[in-house]
Amino acid sequence: MIWIDGNHLALQDVVRASRFEEPVGLDKKAYPAILQSKKWLDEAVFDVVPVYGINTGFGLFKDQKIPLEASAALSRNLILSHAVATGAPLPGEVVRAAMLVRANTLAKGYSGVRVEIIETLLEMLNRGITPVVPSQGSLGSSGDLSPLSHLALVFTTDERDREEESGWAQYQGGFLSGKQAMAMAGIPRLILGPKEGLALNNGATFSAALGVLAVSDGLNLLRTAEISLALSLEALVGCSSAFDPRLHEARGQTGQMTVASHIRSLIEGSTLIDSACRVQDAYSIRCAPQVQGAALDAVEYACGVVEKEINAATDNPLFFGPGEILSGGNFHGEPVGMAMDFFGIAMAEVAAISERRIFRLIDGRLNDGLPPMLVDQPEQVGLNSGLMMPQYTAASLVLENVTLAAPDTVHSLPTSGEQEDHNANSMTAARHARQILENTAHVLAIELYTAARALDLRLRFEPDLHPGPAAAAVHRHIREVIPYHANDTWWAPEIEAVRNMVTTGELAKIVPLPSG
Repeated sequence: MIWIDGNHLALQDVVRASRFEEPVGLDKKAYPAILQSKKWLDEAVFDVVPVYGINTGFGLFKDQKIPLEASAALSRNLILSHAVATGAPLPGEVVRAAMLVRANTLAKGYSGVRVEIIETLLEMLNRGITPVVPSQGSLGSSGDLSPLSHLALVFTTDERDREEESGWAQYQGGFLSGKQAMAMAGIPRLILGPKEGLALNNGATFSAALGVLAVSDGLNLLRTAEISLALSLEALVGCSSAFDPRLHEARGQTGQMTVASHIRSLIEGSTLIDSACRVQDAYSIRCAPQVQGAALDAVEYACGVVEKEINAATDNPLFFGPGEILSGGNFHGEPVGMAMDFFGIAMAEVAAISERRIFRLIDGRLNDGLPPMLVDQPEQVGLNSGLMMPQYTAASLVLENVTLAAPDTVHSLPTSGEQEDHNANSMTAARHARQILENTAHVLAIELYTAARALDLRLRFEPDLHPGPAAAAVHRHIREVIPYHANDTWWAPEIEAVRNMVTTGELAKIVPLPSG
Protein backbone atom coordinates (compact mmCIF):
# COMPACT_ATOMS: atom_id res chain seq x y z
CA MET A 1 0.00 0.00 0.00
CA ILE A 2 1.27 3.45 -0.93
CA TRP A 3 0.27 6.21 1.50
CA ILE A 4 0.38 9.83 0.36
CA ASP A 5 0.64 12.91 2.54
CA GLY A 6 1.74 15.57 0.06
CA ASN A 7 5.38 15.48 1.04
CA HIS A 8 6.94 12.04 0.77
CA LEU A 9 5.87 10.55 -2.55
CA ALA A 10 8.83 8.73 -4.12
CA LEU A 11 9.43 8.19 -7.82
CA GLN A 12 9.13 4.44 -7.40
CA ASP A 13 5.81 4.90 -5.56
CA VAL A 14 4.41 6.50 -8.71
CA VAL A 15 5.83 3.73 -10.88
CA ARG A 16 4.37 1.02 -8.64
CA ALA A 17 0.93 2.62 -8.59
CA SER A 18 0.78 3.54 -12.27
CA ARG A 19 2.33 0.42 -13.83
CA PHE A 20 1.63 -2.30 -11.30
CA GLU A 21 -1.61 -0.93 -9.80
CA GLU A 22 -0.43 -1.07 -6.22
CA PRO A 23 -3.20 0.25 -3.92
CA VAL A 24 -2.98 3.84 -2.71
CA GLY A 25 -4.43 5.70 0.25
CA LEU A 26 -4.47 9.08 1.97
CA ASP A 27 -2.32 9.13 5.11
CA LYS A 28 -4.14 10.30 8.23
CA LYS A 29 -1.30 12.75 8.84
CA ALA A 30 -2.46 14.73 5.80
CA TYR A 31 -6.00 15.42 7.00
CA PRO A 32 -5.33 18.38 9.36
CA ALA A 33 -3.59 20.47 6.70
CA ILE A 34 -6.25 19.66 4.08
CA LEU A 35 -9.09 20.55 6.42
CA GLN A 36 -7.35 23.72 7.58
CA SER A 37 -6.83 25.03 4.05
CA LYS A 38 -10.48 24.23 3.26
CA LYS A 39 -11.50 26.33 6.28
CA TRP A 40 -9.40 29.24 5.03
CA LEU A 41 -11.03 28.91 1.60
CA ASP A 42 -14.51 28.96 3.12
CA GLU A 43 -13.62 32.18 4.94
CA ALA A 44 -12.23 33.74 1.78
CA VAL A 45 -15.38 32.98 -0.20
CA PHE A 46 -17.32 35.55 1.84
CA ASP A 47 -14.62 38.21 1.61
CA VAL A 48 -15.35 41.22 -0.56
CA VAL A 49 -11.70 41.36 -1.60
CA PRO A 50 -11.18 39.81 -5.05
CA VAL A 51 -9.28 36.53 -4.85
CA TYR A 52 -8.17 34.97 -8.13
CA GLY A 53 -10.15 31.92 -9.17
CA ILE A 54 -12.39 32.03 -6.10
CA ASN A 55 -14.54 35.05 -6.79
CA THR A 56 -12.98 36.15 -10.10
CA GLY A 57 -12.67 34.78 -13.60
CA PHE A 58 -9.55 33.17 -15.00
CA GLY A 59 -6.60 34.30 -17.10
CA LEU A 60 -7.57 37.40 -19.08
CA PHE A 61 -10.77 37.61 -17.00
CA LYS A 62 -8.92 37.82 -13.69
CA ASP A 63 -10.57 41.15 -12.83
CA GLN A 64 -14.12 39.98 -13.53
CA LYS A 65 -15.94 39.57 -10.19
CA ILE A 66 -18.04 36.39 -9.81
CA PRO A 67 -20.89 36.21 -7.24
CA LEU A 68 -20.76 33.54 -4.54
CA GLU A 69 -23.85 31.74 -5.83
CA ALA A 70 -22.07 31.15 -9.14
CA SER A 71 -18.97 29.51 -7.63
CA ALA A 72 -20.00 25.96 -8.50
CA ALA A 73 -20.78 26.99 -12.07
CA LEU A 74 -17.42 28.78 -12.23
CA SER A 75 -15.54 25.59 -11.35
CA ARG A 76 -17.63 23.46 -13.68
CA ASN A 77 -17.30 25.88 -16.59
CA LEU A 78 -13.55 25.91 -16.11
CA ILE A 79 -13.34 22.13 -16.52
CA LEU A 80 -15.77 21.98 -19.45
CA SER A 81 -14.21 24.84 -21.41
CA HIS A 82 -10.63 23.71 -20.84
CA ALA A 83 -11.06 20.05 -21.85
CA VAL A 84 -10.03 20.67 -25.47
CA ALA A 85 -6.87 18.56 -25.85
CA THR A 86 -6.34 16.53 -28.99
CA GLY A 87 -4.18 13.72 -30.35
CA ALA A 88 -3.83 10.07 -29.48
CA PRO A 89 -4.76 9.14 -25.90
CA LEU A 90 -1.94 9.07 -23.39
CA PRO A 91 -0.95 5.61 -22.19
CA GLY A 92 -2.93 4.47 -19.18
CA GLU A 93 0.18 4.37 -17.00
CA VAL A 94 0.77 8.08 -17.63
CA VAL A 95 -2.80 8.98 -16.69
CA ARG A 96 -2.62 6.87 -13.56
CA ALA A 97 0.66 8.50 -12.61
CA ALA A 98 -0.90 11.94 -13.09
CA MET A 99 -3.88 11.01 -10.92
CA LEU A 100 -1.60 10.02 -8.05
CA VAL A 101 0.61 13.08 -8.45
CA ARG A 102 -2.43 15.39 -8.50
CA ALA A 103 -3.86 13.76 -5.39
CA ASN A 104 -0.53 14.18 -3.62
CA THR A 105 -0.32 17.83 -4.66
CA LEU A 106 -3.74 18.54 -3.18
CA ALA A 107 -2.88 16.57 -0.03
CA LYS A 108 -0.18 19.11 0.88
CA GLY A 109 -2.93 21.32 2.27
CA TYR A 110 -2.37 24.57 0.36
CA SER A 111 -5.17 24.22 -2.18
CA GLY A 112 -8.39 24.59 -0.21
CA VAL A 113 -10.13 21.52 -1.62
CA ARG A 114 -12.32 19.03 0.20
CA VAL A 115 -10.84 15.75 1.34
CA GLU A 116 -13.39 14.04 -0.93
CA ILE A 117 -11.61 15.34 -4.03
CA ILE A 118 -8.39 13.57 -3.06
CA GLU A 119 -10.14 10.43 -1.86
CA THR A 120 -12.08 10.17 -5.13
CA LEU A 121 -8.90 10.28 -7.20
CA LEU A 122 -7.35 7.57 -5.06
CA GLU A 123 -10.48 5.44 -5.17
CA MET A 124 -10.51 5.66 -8.95
CA LEU A 125 -6.95 4.36 -8.99
CA ASN A 126 -7.79 1.52 -6.64
CA ARG A 127 -10.85 0.45 -8.62
CA GLY A 128 -9.20 0.69 -12.02
CA ILE A 129 -10.90 3.71 -13.60
CA THR A 130 -8.48 5.39 -16.00
CA PRO A 131 -9.72 8.57 -17.73
CA VAL A 132 -8.99 8.85 -21.45
CA VAL A 133 -6.78 11.91 -21.87
CA PRO A 134 -5.58 13.20 -25.28
CA SER A 135 -1.84 13.70 -25.48
CA GLN A 136 -1.56 17.09 -27.22
CA GLY A 137 -2.69 20.58 -26.37
CA SER A 138 -0.84 21.55 -23.21
CA LEU A 139 1.64 24.40 -22.93
CA GLY A 140 2.62 23.41 -19.41
CA SER A 141 1.44 26.84 -18.20
CA SER A 142 -0.82 27.40 -16.34
CA GLY A 143 0.18 23.83 -15.88
CA ASP A 144 -1.32 21.08 -18.00
CA LEU A 145 -4.73 22.73 -18.11
CA SER A 146 -6.36 20.77 -20.88
CA PRO A 147 -5.21 17.22 -20.01
CA LEU A 148 -6.11 17.75 -16.35
CA SER A 149 -9.54 19.02 -17.38
CA HIS A 150 -10.16 15.84 -19.40
CA LEU A 151 -9.21 13.86 -16.30
CA ALA A 152 -11.55 15.92 -14.11
CA LEU A 153 -14.51 15.51 -16.49
CA VAL A 154 -14.77 11.86 -15.51
CA PHE A 155 -15.30 12.32 -11.77
CA THR A 156 -16.93 15.77 -11.58
CA THR A 157 -20.40 16.89 -12.60
CA ASP A 158 -23.09 19.52 -12.02
CA GLU A 159 -26.81 19.53 -11.27
CA ARG A 160 -27.62 18.52 -14.87
CA ASP A 161 -25.28 15.49 -14.68
CA ARG A 162 -25.13 15.13 -18.47
CA GLU A 163 -23.41 11.96 -19.66
CA GLU A 164 -22.15 13.69 -22.79
CA GLU A 165 -20.17 16.05 -20.55
CA SER A 166 -18.52 13.32 -18.49
CA GLY A 167 -15.55 12.53 -20.70
CA TRP A 168 -14.36 9.00 -21.33
CA ALA A 169 -12.69 6.32 -19.27
CA GLN A 170 -11.33 2.81 -19.49
CA TYR A 171 -12.81 0.43 -16.96
CA GLN A 172 -12.73 -3.37 -16.76
CA GLY A 173 -11.44 -3.57 -20.32
CA GLY A 174 -14.18 -1.36 -21.71
CA PHE A 175 -14.27 2.14 -23.15
CA LEU A 176 -17.09 4.00 -21.38
CA SER A 177 -18.37 7.46 -20.66
CA GLY A 178 -17.02 8.85 -17.41
CA LYS A 179 -20.49 8.75 -15.90
CA GLN A 180 -20.95 5.07 -16.80
CA ALA A 181 -17.51 4.07 -15.52
CA MET A 182 -17.95 5.84 -12.20
CA ALA A 183 -21.42 4.37 -11.73
CA MET A 184 -20.21 0.83 -12.50
CA ALA A 185 -17.35 1.26 -10.02
CA GLY A 186 -19.71 2.63 -7.40
CA ILE A 187 -17.86 5.94 -6.97
CA PRO A 188 -20.03 9.10 -6.67
CA ARG A 189 -19.15 11.95 -9.01
CA LEU A 190 -18.59 15.30 -7.31
CA ILE A 191 -20.07 18.74 -7.83
CA LEU A 192 -17.15 21.10 -7.47
CA GLY A 193 -17.13 23.99 -5.04
CA PRO A 194 -15.23 27.28 -5.03
CA LYS A 195 -11.71 27.01 -6.52
CA GLU A 196 -11.88 23.21 -6.78
CA GLY A 197 -11.95 23.27 -10.58
CA LEU A 198 -8.84 25.44 -10.59
CA ALA A 199 -7.15 23.21 -8.01
CA LEU A 200 -7.72 20.21 -10.27
CA ASN A 201 -6.41 21.59 -13.56
CA ASN A 202 -3.73 24.07 -12.46
CA GLY A 203 -0.25 22.56 -12.42
CA ALA A 204 2.26 20.73 -14.64
CA THR A 205 1.01 17.37 -13.40
CA PHE A 206 1.00 15.42 -16.66
CA SER A 207 4.44 16.82 -17.46
CA ALA A 208 5.63 15.53 -14.09
CA ALA A 209 3.89 12.17 -14.54
CA LEU A 210 5.57 11.66 -17.89
CA GLY A 211 8.80 12.75 -16.24
CA VAL A 212 8.56 10.21 -13.43
CA LEU A 213 8.12 7.30 -15.80
CA ALA A 214 10.81 8.65 -18.13
CA VAL A 215 13.52 8.97 -15.48
CA SER A 216 12.69 5.53 -14.10
CA ASP A 217 13.04 4.03 -17.57
CA GLY A 218 16.10 6.17 -18.24
CA LEU A 219 18.01 4.72 -15.29
CA ASN A 220 17.24 1.23 -16.56
CA LEU A 221 18.43 2.12 -20.07
CA LEU A 222 21.63 3.63 -18.74
CA ARG A 223 22.45 0.39 -16.95
CA THR A 224 21.56 -1.55 -20.09
CA ALA A 225 23.83 0.75 -22.12
CA GLU A 226 26.69 -0.23 -19.82
CA ILE A 227 25.94 -3.88 -20.48
CA SER A 228 25.72 -3.39 -24.25
CA LEU A 229 28.98 -1.44 -24.17
CA ALA A 230 30.68 -4.26 -22.26
CA LEU A 231 29.42 -6.86 -24.73
CA SER A 232 30.65 -4.76 -27.67
CA LEU A 233 33.98 -4.22 -25.92
CA GLU A 234 34.42 -7.98 -25.55
CA ALA A 235 33.50 -8.67 -29.18
CA LEU A 236 35.85 -5.96 -30.43
CA VAL A 237 38.70 -7.14 -28.16
CA GLY A 238 38.90 -3.63 -26.77
CA CYS A 239 41.40 -1.94 -24.48
CA SER A 240 40.86 -1.79 -20.73
CA SER A 241 43.07 1.26 -20.14
CA ALA A 242 40.23 3.66 -21.00
CA PHE A 243 38.38 2.42 -17.92
CA ASP A 244 41.25 2.65 -15.44
CA PRO A 245 39.99 4.38 -12.26
CA ARG A 246 42.99 6.69 -12.09
CA LEU A 247 42.11 8.21 -15.42
CA HIS A 248 38.55 9.02 -14.35
CA GLU A 249 39.50 10.23 -10.89
CA ALA A 250 41.86 12.67 -12.60
CA ARG A 251 38.81 14.35 -14.12
CA GLY A 252 36.49 13.91 -11.16
CA GLN A 253 33.16 13.77 -13.01
CA THR A 254 30.84 11.62 -10.88
CA GLY A 255 28.85 9.90 -13.63
CA GLN A 256 31.96 9.20 -15.65
CA MET A 257 33.67 7.53 -12.68
CA THR A 258 30.55 5.48 -11.97
CA VAL A 259 30.17 4.19 -15.54
CA ALA A 260 33.87 3.30 -15.79
CA SER A 261 33.60 1.39 -12.51
CA HIS A 262 30.59 -0.54 -13.76
CA ILE A 263 32.34 -1.45 -17.02
CA ARG A 264 35.37 -2.72 -15.11
CA SER A 265 33.12 -5.05 -13.15
CA LEU A 266 31.40 -6.25 -16.34
CA ILE A 267 34.63 -7.16 -18.15
CA GLU A 268 36.54 -8.43 -15.12
CA GLY A 269 38.06 -11.84 -15.78
CA SER A 270 38.00 -11.47 -19.58
CA THR A 271 40.89 -12.70 -21.70
CA LEU A 272 39.41 -11.13 -24.83
CA ILE A 273 39.98 -7.63 -23.48
CA ASP A 274 43.44 -6.27 -24.40
CA SER A 275 44.19 -9.36 -26.55
CA ALA A 276 44.54 -7.22 -29.70
CA CYS A 277 47.35 -5.20 -28.09
CA ARG A 278 46.01 -1.91 -29.47
CA VAL A 279 47.10 1.36 -27.89
CA GLN A 280 43.55 2.73 -27.81
CA ASP A 281 40.06 2.27 -29.22
CA ALA A 282 37.76 4.57 -31.16
CA TYR A 283 35.77 7.18 -29.27
CA SER A 284 32.55 5.13 -29.21
CA ILE A 285 34.41 2.65 -26.98
CA ARG A 286 37.13 4.72 -25.34
CA CYS A 287 34.98 7.76 -24.50
CA ALA A 288 31.85 5.84 -23.52
CA PRO A 289 32.31 6.59 -19.78
CA GLN A 290 32.56 10.28 -20.57
CA VAL A 291 29.41 10.24 -22.72
CA GLN A 292 27.28 7.76 -20.78
CA GLY A 293 28.54 9.16 -17.49
CA ALA A 294 27.42 12.64 -18.48
CA ALA A 295 24.03 11.15 -19.37
CA LEU A 296 23.87 9.51 -15.93
CA ASP A 297 24.54 12.88 -14.28
CA ALA A 298 21.79 14.45 -16.39
CA VAL A 299 19.26 11.75 -15.56
CA GLU A 300 20.01 11.97 -11.86
CA TYR A 301 19.50 15.73 -12.05
CA ALA A 302 16.14 15.16 -13.76
CA CYS A 303 15.21 12.66 -11.05
CA GLY A 304 15.75 15.33 -8.41
CA VAL A 305 13.66 17.92 -10.22
CA VAL A 306 10.79 15.53 -10.87
CA GLU A 307 10.76 14.17 -7.32
CA LYS A 308 10.45 17.71 -5.98
CA GLU A 309 7.66 18.45 -8.45
CA ILE A 310 5.49 15.47 -7.47
CA ASN A 311 5.62 16.71 -3.85
CA ALA A 312 4.92 20.34 -4.72
CA ALA A 313 1.91 22.61 -4.34
CA THR A 314 1.39 23.75 -7.92
CA ASP A 315 -2.02 25.38 -8.25
CA ASN A 316 -2.91 29.05 -7.80
CA PRO A 317 -3.72 30.74 -5.49
CA LEU A 318 -2.36 28.95 -2.41
CA PHE A 319 -3.51 29.28 1.22
CA PHE A 320 -1.00 30.00 3.99
CA GLY A 321 -3.29 31.22 6.77
CA PRO A 322 -6.50 33.16 7.47
CA GLY A 323 -6.61 35.83 4.80
CA GLU A 324 -3.14 34.85 3.60
CA ILE A 325 -3.93 33.85 0.06
CA LEU A 326 -1.04 34.25 -2.34
CA SER A 327 -1.39 34.33 -6.10
CA GLY A 328 1.74 33.20 -7.89
CA GLY A 329 3.04 30.90 -10.59
CA ASN A 330 3.88 27.48 -9.12
CA PHE A 331 1.86 25.97 -11.97
CA HIS A 332 4.52 27.00 -14.49
CA GLY A 333 6.13 23.88 -15.93
CA GLU A 334 9.57 25.36 -16.64
CA PRO A 335 11.48 23.27 -14.05
CA VAL A 336 10.08 20.01 -15.39
CA GLY A 337 10.31 21.13 -19.02
CA MET A 338 13.98 22.10 -18.74
CA ALA A 339 14.77 18.86 -16.94
CA MET A 340 13.00 16.86 -19.65
CA ASP A 341 14.85 18.74 -22.38
CA PHE A 342 18.15 17.94 -20.66
CA PHE A 343 17.05 14.36 -20.08
CA GLY A 344 16.09 13.93 -23.74
CA ILE A 345 19.45 15.25 -24.93
CA ALA A 346 21.23 12.85 -22.57
CA MET A 347 19.32 9.78 -23.74
CA ALA A 348 19.68 10.78 -27.39
CA GLU A 349 23.45 10.76 -26.87
CA VAL A 350 23.29 7.30 -25.30
CA ALA A 351 21.54 6.06 -28.45
CA ALA A 352 23.97 7.94 -30.70
CA ILE A 353 27.12 6.39 -29.22
CA SER A 354 25.45 2.97 -29.16
CA GLU A 355 24.73 3.23 -32.90
CA ARG A 356 28.39 4.03 -33.57
CA ARG A 357 29.36 0.81 -31.80
CA ILE A 358 26.83 -1.11 -33.89
CA PHE A 359 28.42 0.30 -37.03
CA ARG A 360 31.90 -0.64 -35.82
CA LEU A 361 30.79 -4.20 -35.02
CA ILE A 362 29.52 -4.87 -38.55
CA ASP A 363 32.19 -3.02 -40.58
CA GLY A 364 34.88 -5.49 -41.65
CA ARG A 365 37.46 -2.68 -41.71
CA LEU A 366 36.77 -1.64 -38.13
CA ASN A 367 35.81 -4.80 -36.18
CA ASP A 368 39.26 -6.34 -35.79
CA GLY A 369 38.97 -9.28 -38.13
CA LEU A 370 35.29 -10.20 -37.91
CA PRO A 371 33.39 -10.81 -41.20
CA PRO A 372 31.73 -7.79 -42.85
CA MET A 373 28.14 -7.39 -41.67
CA LEU A 374 28.86 -10.39 -39.39
CA VAL A 375 27.99 -12.80 -42.19
CA ASP A 376 28.70 -16.32 -40.94
CA GLN A 377 31.04 -17.45 -43.77
CA PRO A 378 33.15 -15.21 -46.07
CA GLU A 379 31.95 -17.07 -49.16
CA GLN A 380 28.34 -16.19 -48.27
CA VAL A 381 28.91 -12.44 -48.40
CA GLY A 382 26.42 -11.00 -50.88
CA LEU A 383 24.14 -14.02 -50.74
CA ASN A 384 23.60 -13.07 -47.11
CA SER A 385 23.34 -9.45 -45.99
CA GLY A 386 24.04 -10.27 -42.36
CA LEU A 387 23.23 -7.47 -39.91
CA MET A 388 23.42 -4.70 -42.48
CA MET A 389 19.84 -3.53 -42.09
CA PRO A 390 19.47 -3.41 -38.28
CA GLN A 391 22.13 -0.72 -38.32
CA TYR A 392 19.98 1.24 -40.80
CA THR A 393 17.13 1.11 -38.28
CA ALA A 394 19.41 2.25 -35.48
CA ALA A 395 20.71 5.13 -37.62
CA SER A 396 17.14 6.18 -38.46
CA LEU A 397 16.13 6.23 -34.79
CA VAL A 398 19.22 8.20 -33.83
CA LEU A 399 18.45 10.78 -36.52
CA GLU A 400 14.88 11.04 -35.28
CA ASN A 401 16.22 11.60 -31.77
CA VAL A 402 18.24 14.54 -33.07
CA THR A 403 15.00 16.30 -33.95
CA LEU A 404 13.17 15.22 -30.82
CA ALA A 405 16.03 16.37 -28.58
CA ALA A 406 15.84 19.97 -29.80
CA PRO A 407 14.83 21.87 -26.61
CA ASP A 408 11.12 22.59 -26.29
CA THR A 409 11.22 24.97 -23.33
CA VAL A 410 12.96 27.66 -25.36
CA HIS A 411 9.80 27.96 -27.48
CA SER A 412 6.91 30.05 -26.19
CA LEU A 413 3.80 31.70 -27.57
CA PRO A 414 1.58 34.04 -25.52
CA THR A 415 -1.97 33.05 -24.57
CA SER A 416 -5.00 34.48 -22.77
CA GLY A 417 -4.73 37.97 -24.20
CA GLU A 418 -1.03 38.29 -23.24
CA GLN A 419 -1.82 37.67 -19.56
CA GLU A 420 0.01 34.36 -19.97
CA ASP A 421 2.84 35.73 -22.08
CA HIS A 422 5.54 33.14 -21.39
CA ASN A 423 4.69 29.45 -21.53
CA ALA A 424 6.85 26.48 -20.59
CA ASN A 425 5.99 23.92 -23.29
CA SER A 426 6.86 21.34 -20.63
CA MET A 427 4.45 18.60 -21.65
CA THR A 428 5.78 18.62 -25.20
CA ALA A 429 9.29 18.31 -23.77
CA ALA A 430 8.18 15.36 -21.64
CA ARG A 431 6.38 13.65 -24.55
CA HIS A 432 9.42 14.04 -26.75
CA ALA A 433 11.64 12.65 -23.99
CA ARG A 434 9.41 9.59 -23.79
CA GLN A 435 9.72 9.02 -27.55
CA ILE A 436 13.50 9.42 -27.34
CA LEU A 437 13.48 6.73 -24.65
CA GLU A 438 11.54 4.35 -26.86
CA ASN A 439 13.96 4.93 -29.73
CA THR A 440 16.97 4.52 -27.47
CA ALA A 441 15.67 1.23 -26.08
CA HIS A 442 15.47 -0.14 -29.62
CA VAL A 443 18.96 1.07 -30.52
CA LEU A 444 20.37 -0.61 -27.41
CA ALA A 445 18.52 -3.80 -28.31
CA ILE A 446 20.16 -3.73 -31.75
CA GLU A 447 23.58 -3.23 -30.17
CA LEU A 448 23.04 -6.15 -27.80
CA TYR A 449 21.79 -8.35 -30.63
CA THR A 450 24.71 -7.36 -32.86
CA ALA A 451 27.32 -7.69 -30.12
CA ALA A 452 26.02 -11.16 -29.19
CA ARG A 453 26.50 -12.35 -32.78
CA ALA A 454 29.89 -10.67 -32.99
CA LEU A 455 30.94 -12.44 -29.79
CA ASP A 456 29.79 -15.79 -31.21
CA LEU A 457 32.04 -15.26 -34.19
CA ARG A 458 34.93 -13.95 -32.12
CA LEU A 459 34.90 -17.04 -29.90
CA ARG A 460 34.79 -19.26 -32.98
CA PHE A 461 37.89 -17.57 -34.39
CA GLU A 462 39.69 -17.34 -31.03
CA PRO A 463 38.52 -20.38 -29.01
CA ASP A 464 41.27 -20.03 -26.43
CA LEU A 465 39.90 -16.69 -25.23
CA HIS A 466 36.77 -15.96 -23.22
CA PRO A 467 34.71 -12.99 -22.01
CA GLY A 468 34.37 -12.03 -18.37
CA PRO A 469 31.74 -13.89 -16.32
CA ALA A 470 29.31 -10.94 -16.31
CA ALA A 471 29.41 -10.39 -20.07
CA ALA A 472 29.26 -14.15 -20.60
CA ALA A 473 26.10 -14.34 -18.47
CA VAL A 474 24.39 -11.70 -20.62
CA HIS A 475 25.47 -13.44 -23.82
CA ARG A 476 24.25 -16.79 -22.52
CA HIS A 477 20.87 -15.33 -21.51
CA ILE A 478 20.35 -13.87 -24.98
CA ARG A 479 21.26 -17.17 -26.60
CA GLU A 480 18.88 -19.08 -24.34
CA VAL A 481 16.04 -17.07 -25.86
CA ILE A 482 17.41 -16.46 -29.36
CA PRO A 483 19.55 -19.13 -31.09
CA TYR A 484 22.42 -18.21 -33.37
CA HIS A 485 21.55 -18.31 -37.09
CA ALA A 486 24.31 -19.00 -39.61
CA ASN A 487 22.35 -17.55 -42.52
CA ASP A 488 20.03 -14.60 -42.95
CA THR A 489 16.74 -14.87 -41.18
CA TRP A 490 13.98 -12.50 -40.12
CA TRP A 491 16.00 -10.53 -37.58
CA ALA A 492 13.19 -8.18 -36.53
CA PRO A 493 11.22 -10.46 -34.14
CA GLU A 494 14.44 -11.50 -32.44
CA ILE A 495 15.52 -7.88 -31.98
CA GLU A 496 12.08 -7.19 -30.52
CA ALA A 497 12.66 -10.03 -28.07
CA VAL A 498 15.91 -8.39 -26.97
CA ARG A 499 14.12 -5.05 -26.74
CA ASN A 500 11.65 -6.64 -24.36
CA MET A 501 14.58 -7.81 -22.23
CA VAL A 502 15.81 -4.22 -22.24
CA THR A 503 12.57 -2.41 -21.39
CA THR A 504 11.52 -4.82 -18.64
CA GLY A 505 14.91 -4.54 -16.95
CA GLU A 506 15.48 -8.26 -17.46
CA LEU A 507 19.05 -7.83 -18.70
CA ALA A 508 19.97 -5.38 -15.98
CA LYS A 509 18.93 -7.94 -13.36
CA ILE A 510 21.30 -10.56 -14.74
CA VAL A 511 24.34 -8.55 -13.69
CA PRO A 512 23.45 -6.44 -10.64
CA LEU A 513 25.36 -3.27 -9.95
CA PRO A 514 28.58 -3.87 -7.99
CA SER A 515 28.35 -3.14 -4.27
CA GLY A 516 29.91 0.08 -3.12
